[in-house]
Amino acid sequence: MDTVTVGLFVFTYVGMALGRVPGLKLDRTGIALLAAVGLLVSGAMDVDQAGAAIDIPTLLLLFALMIVSAQFQEAGLYRMAAARVAAATGSSSRILLVTILVSGLLSAILANDIVVFAMTPILAEGVRQRGLDPRPFLLGLAGGANAGSAMTVIGNPQNILIGQVGGLDFWHFMVACAVPALVSLIVVHRMILWLWKGALTAEPQPPAAVPVPRPDPWQYGKGVAAIVFLLALFATDLPREVGALLVAGLLLLSRRLASRDMIGAVDWHLLLLFACLFVVTDAFSSTGMASTGIELLAEAGWLPDRLSTMAPMMLAASNTIGNVPATMLLLSLWPVDDVGPLYGMALLSTLAGNLLLVGSLANIIVAERAAASGVKLSFLDFARAGIPMTLATMAVAVAWLWAGQWMVW
Repeated sequence: MDTVTVGLFVFTYVGMALGRVPGLKLDRTGIALLAAVGLLVSGAMDVDQAGAAIDIPTLLLLFALMIVSAQFQEAGLYRMAAARVAAATGSSSRILLVTILVSGLLSAILANDIVVFAMTPILAEGVRQRGLDPRPFLLGLAGGANAGSAMTVIGNPQNILIGQVGGLDFWHFMVACAVPALVSLIVVHRMILWLWKGALTAEPQPPAAVPVPRPDPWQYGKGVAAIVFLLALFATDLPREVGALLVAGLLLLSRRLASRDMIGAVDWHLLLLFACLFVVTDAFSSTGMASTGIELLAEAGWLPDRLSTMAPMMLAASNTIGNVPATMLLLSLWPVDDVGPLYGMALLSTLAGNLLLVGSLANIIVAERAAASGVKLSFLDFARAGIPMTLATMAVAVAWLWAGQWMVW
C-alpha cells in the first residue's frame, strides 16, 4: 500500500505545482479530492482514518473567520475601501501607497483572499477611469495583502494552520511578526514605485463625480463589534476555533442578512482543499519513506530549524506547490517543538508568496478578477516587481527573526 500512497502523494503535489492536470479542467482542489478518493478506494486508508486525519478545529476556525469577513463584505466595506482608494487625491505614488496600506491592514484581520477578491474589480476600473495603468496598483493590492496578512495568526490560511498546530498565542504572534510585515508594506511600495516608475509618473485625472458607496452603518457596526469581541476571546483560555464559531453564530442572527447568503460567501473550495490535503499528507507521513526523508534531512543539516534553510525552503516551496500545501506538508512531516520556527514559517511562507503570480492564491485571484475587468496582469508583469520585493522583504524578515532571537542563522 505504501506504493499507492506515495504515488497519490506525488500526484497531488505535482498537481499543486502545475495548478491543474494537462488536458483536463481539474484544479488544485479537484486534484487533492481525487487523491483522497484514490486512497479510500485502494484501501490505503479507510474512512475512519481519513476522518481522523482532518484537523477539524482548523477547518472550523477558517469557516468562522470567513463568516466574519462575509459580514464586512455584505456591509459594503470592501467596495467602499476600493472606491475610496481609487478616488484618493494626490499623485500616483500616493494612490499606490494608500492601496498597499489599505489592503495590508484589512488583510491582517479579514483574510487576504476575500479582501482582494472584493477590491480588485473596483480598484481596476477606478484607476483606469483616472487615466492610469491599473497594473502597478493591482500589484500593490496583491503585494500589500500578502505582506499585511503576515502580521497576524489569522491573516491568511497558512498562518491559521500554523497557529492551530502550534497553539500560537494571537498577541505573541503579532510581537514576532507585525514589525517586519509593516516594514514590508513600505518595501512593496518603494519597489513597485521604482520598477513601474514609467507608469507611475503619470498625473492622475480628477476622480469622476460619482458618490463613493458607503457601508451599511448597522451591518458595519456589527462587523466591528464582532472583531473586537473576537480579539477579546483570543485573550481568554477558550479554544480559538470555539470563540470564532461563537462570533460567527451571533452574526448569523440577523434580521436583514440571510444566513444562506452569509454561508454562501464561505470559500468552500478552500476548506475542501484543506480537508483533502490533511488526508493525503497524513497518509504519506505514515509511510517509511516520509520518516526516512526526515532522517536524511536531519543528517545533512537541512531541517528548516534555522533561517539559512527555512528561508530558501519557503521561497522555493511557496512558488511551486503553493504556501498552503507547503506548510501543511512540512508540519505533517516535521515535529516542531519551538515557537520560533513556527513564526519563521508563517512569516517567510507568506512573504514568499509575493515572488511570482502562482506564489499565493491572493495573486491568482487578483489576476483573474482583473482579467474579468479587462486588465491583463501577466506572469512577467508580476515577476517584474514580485521578485525584487520578495527578496527584500524576506531579508527584512530574516534579519528581524535573527535579531529577536526567534531563530538562529
